[in-house]
Amino acid sequence: MSEHWLRSANESGSLRGRLLRRLAVLLALILMLSSLSAYWSARQAADTAYDRTLLASARAIADGLYTTAERLNANVPYVALDTFAYDSAGRIYYQVLDVQGALVSGYEDLPPPPPGTKRTEDYPALAHFYDAEYRNQGVRVVSLLQPVSEPGVNGVAEIRVAETQGARERMAQELLLGTLLRMGLLSLSALLLVWLAVTVALRPLETLRRTVAARASDDLRPLPDTQMPRELRPLIDALNQFNDRLRGLFERQSQFIADASHELRTPLAALKARVELGLRAQEAQVWRSTLEEAAQNTDKLTHLANQLLSLARIESGARAIAEGGAQRLDLSQLARELGMALAPLAHARGIALALEAEQPVWVSGEPTLLNELLCNLLDNALAHTPVGGNVILRVLPAGVLEVEDDGPGIPPDEHEKVFARFYRRSNKGSGAGLGLAIVGEICRAHQAEISLHQAQPQGLLVRVEFVSAGI
Repeated sequence: MSEHWLRSANESGSLRGRLLRRLAVLLALILMLSSLSAYWSARQAADTAYDRTLLASARAIADGLYTTAERLNANVPYVALDTFAYDSAGRIYYQVLDVQGALVSGYEDLPPPPPGTKRTEDYPALAHFYDAEYRNQGVRVVSLLQPVSEPGVNGVAEIRVAETQGARERMAQELLLGTLLRMGLLSLSALLLVWLAVTVALRPLETLRRTVAARASDDLRPLPDTQMPRELRPLIDALNQFNDRLRGLFERQSQFIADASHELRTPLAALKARVELGLRAQEAQVWRSTLEEAAQNTDKLTHLANQLLSLARIESGARAIAEGGAQRLDLSQLARELGMALAPLAHARGIALALEAEQPVWVSGEPTLLNELLCNLLDNALAHTPVGGNVILRVLPAGVLEVEDDGPGIPPDEHEKVFARFYRRSNKGSGAGLGLAIVGEICRAHQAEISLHQAQPQGLLVRVEFVSAGI
């Protein structure tokens, strides 16, 4: 289990490993701060213990003071120094000064208390504790003031006892190492418990992964969330919504293929039958008539195929817009270029094509789709406008595009139906019923609103309003 834990902890993409690494860093920081605090506490504990011993030694020496011939003497008992006899890490020094500050016994060069050293308040004694440097070693020194009132000697004697810092540091290190060992074991235990808890908590996610992996590529049923934790339900809802959109896309593609197959099968069959019938004839005039009809039918099929391809391209264009691939385009410039391209066709049909675009109108969109939208609107208007009629293409400053013709128009009850694919108005006309359907899809891709209105005195006015105008 330890190898699996280490492998999981080292996985860069693992939530478990990421959590354990961050927790380990946090525990290491806490361990470092705790180590500093533990060392400080251990050193204080060592200082307190050894300071008490130093003071006891100084008191033992003070108890051995006596006077002879008006002179202070010191009888240093062995017990005063015996406390440190078994401590190989430290060494003790002492000094006894009489009331005039003259050396009575001990080492004569022990450092005195620094100026301003305060008397200790931890013990009921006239004692001062301080750190000093003696014989190239750091020492801890206690200075005990001992009042002396004997015949011929009256004043305050001073007893100094110094100890090297080795014993204190060793005691502090032992306390620190013990604390670190316990905290390290506690941290490792915490990491192990967290790993176990995270492993148990992530089991529903692993169950979800296996459920998704075991599904067939075309299985888009909603994922169950009845036995999932509350935290995973938003993820499951998002996956189900994505599956719904994907299922809708597949259904539209399937419907598109079915409709395209149906729409292509009939004219292809008619074209084949007319060609076969013409081949049976012997007269050249019949052959010529057959070829002309075949050419006309081929043009219709080519137009239908182009419209079907336009519908297929809308999906990729809409996806590009949704992913931030829209461009800032001048709608007036697009209308002007397309109007000039279609002007010869309108003139050949005896239709007056006018453009009203006074200033640039900027919109956010996909240029190919917008050009397809304009082309289909103008093509539809030209197809339904009689000879001598008028078609007007307007680009208004508010991001509104209008195409107006004076043809027969569309009854209000059919305004919504004409945007359906392959819808033909009572089988009138020779179109495939895809022009306005393409326009509607492009408008949805650009989040634009399209509406149909009755032109005056007659005809149809198609209005497209872009919400991204001026962006």
